[in-house]
Parts: sequence; structure tokens; C-alpha cells
Amino acid sequence: MPDDLVERLNNAAVATLELYHVYLGERLGLYRVLGAAGPLTSDELAARAGIHERYAREWLEQQAVAGILHAESAKYSLPREHAEALVDADSVNFLAPLGQAVVGIGGVMPKVVEAFRTGAGVPYEAYGADMRGAISALNRPAFLSLLGSEWFPAVPDLDARLRAAPPARVADVGCGTGWSSIAIALAYPSVHVEGIDIDQASILEARRNALAGGVADRVTFEARDAADPNLAGLFDVVTAFETIHDMAHPVDALRAMLGLARATGHVIVMDEKVPDQLSAPGDDIARFHHAWSAVHCLPVGMGEPGSAGTGSVMRTSTLRRYAREAGFTDVEVLPIGHESWRFYRLVLPRA
Repeated sequence: MPDDLVERLNNAAVATLELYHVYLGERLGLYRVLGAAGPLTSDELAARAGIHERYAREWLEQQAVAGILHAESAKYSLPREHAEALVDADSVNFLAPLGQAVVGIGGVMPKVVEAFRTGAGVPYEAYGADMRGAISALNRPAFLSLLGSEWFPAVPDLDARLRAAPPARVADVGCGTGWSSIAIALAYPSVHVEGIDIDQASILEARRNALAGGVADRVTFEARDAADPNLAGLFDVVTAFETIHDMAHPVDALRAMLGLARATGHVIVMDEKVPDQLSAPGDDIARFHHAWSAVHCLPVGMGEPGSAGTGSVMRTSTLRRYAREAGFTDVEVLPIGHESWRFYRLVLPRA
């Protein structure tokens, strides 16, 4: 019904504007101040956070009206049940960085409009530090909390190789800011991980993250092409986490991963868990992935001649086709449960 759509679009506008306020709260440290200091007036928040009182008051009132903060007697507090999503960067429920993602996309929408007209792409770096930071912060808790405790242990032979001698060498392709690489090193103390990505800004941040995480002696990061012949056949495990769908030439990337692996190695891909066929209207997870695709993942992937144009909605059949074209014999869907991500083992050809 038209009235239903009008209401939905109005609610969507409110929700988007509220995410801009979450962006302000996260970037200016307002949630952290409120979480640490307890109920504060606008004057007190402004003084502690280093912002102007008039803006502090407007933001506090908006957050209270939105039901994010609690207001009483001109003081505002962050409810304990909201702190995990807004302050706890180690929690898998930490979603404050969604504000950064929306701001990153909003800043390049004129470029996306032009890409729709021309068929060109929008480079990943055009989305800026906000998008890079959002993806890093959103993925970090799951990698650090789940990769070594649930995901890889669910694949016994993979887990066993990472624990066995001689120490395994791991190549993490499309490593971004490095949290997947760091998580592997933390979970498996003897392995050496080489993170590979073409985005120089991400690699520089990944190096800082490895140093801060105490694994820089076993985790290295390089801005290089995974197809470098000097890397051929050196790795026991080759991974790619949530990156294949963004690549302009996924078959070439998978062929490079095949080249990196030893004959007895493991090649693991994690990517979006989307329905294997279009179902419309979709559930919230499907809506989330489709919403990202046309304004971020597809434009990023369309930036080179001959792009595959994959987008976020990379179904199992699509990855299987890419893998076979790259030289793998099959793709196995692994028994790892997650609401947003699906895990695959790409089957190596055997001599």
C-alpha cells in the first residue's frame, strides 16, 4: 500500500539521520565519556569531551528522544544495555561504526550516481578513512573472538595443520587492516602469517595493529600482488575474508590463491551469506547485503576494465564457477555457522 511505503521511507530517513548522530557520538568520544562518567549535563559533557555546549545539548536531546540515552533532571546517561553496541569495541555486538560506514558512502554518492550512468567504478580509497575504519572496527571483534575458538576448529584438518609442526605459513589475501591475520596468529601461536592487500593505507594500519597486538614478529603485511611468482607454493593455508566479492577480477585472485598454496594446502574463503537465489522481499540480512552492494561493493569492483561486476550478493554458485575457472576442482561449503558470513574450502587439484 502507498501509505505503508510512505511510512517506511519516513522511518528510513529518521534511522539514517540517527546513524549520523551515532557517528558524532562515536567519533567525538561522547559515548565513551558518558559510559565512564555516569549521568552528565550538557555543560559537563562539553567540558569532558572538548566540544561546544550548544552542540552537546542538541546531540544529547536527540539521543534521548531516539531512546539511545536516558534523560533525567537535565542529566543524560548511557544505559548499560546500550553500552555494548556503542562503546565495547571488543564485542561482536559493537555496531557504532555503522555510522562511519553510512558517512563514507554518503560522501561519494555523486560518484556512484555517475558510475550508474557510465558503467565505471568508484575506487575503494574514494570512500575514505571512515569506510576503512568502519569495516575494520565492525569485523575486528568477530575475527578476534570467533576465528580461533569456533570457525577454524570446526574444520578439524585445517585446525590440526595450524597447530602442527613444522609451523604453518599462512597467506591472508585482501587482508585489509589486518585483523583476520592477527586473529590467526593469536589463535595459533606457532604460525607465521603474511597479509597481502593492494590498499597501502590499509597495510600501514595493519602494521600498527600487529605491533599493538604483540604479533608483529609473526605477522607481516605487504602491499603487493598475490600473483607474485616469488610467493608461489609457499603457503600451507591461504585465506580471503570478505573480499572476493569486491574484486574486479575474482577469477584472477582465486588463481593467484591457488598458486600460493602448497599441493597439500588449504584454501579458505569467507564471504557474504546471501540466499542462493533471489527471494523478494528478503529478510533483514538479505536486505543488508543488497543495500551495501549497489552503493559500495559493486562500484568498488567495477573500477577496472573487464570487471566481473560481482557485488555483495555473491552466491555459492557464483563462487563455485569462479573457483573452477581459476583451476580448483570444487568448492565445499564448510560447517561453520554465522548469520552473515558463509565459509568455503576451495578444493585443490591433486597430482
